Amino acid sequence: MSVLKVIEILGNSTESFEDAVQNIITEASKTVKDIKSVYIKDMQVTVNNNQIEEYRVNAKVCFGILDEPSTA
Repeated sequence: MSVLKVIEILGNSTESFEDAVQNIITEASKTVKDIKSVYIKDMQVTVNNNQIEEYRVNAKVCFGILDEPSTA
């Protein structure tokens, strides 16, 4: 049986939306194992002097819950 958990994470980048998503995956993988997928819930940018200053992504990260062997 497979059980998955979903957490919501905000990420940002000064380069691109793709880089913002990669930053989410990179940071989440430091404490979350077995990431299966990332669902992009929302994207936005901040603008300064008519130029994009920062790309922001609100994402849901889906990962497997690791099975521990039963000791019973």
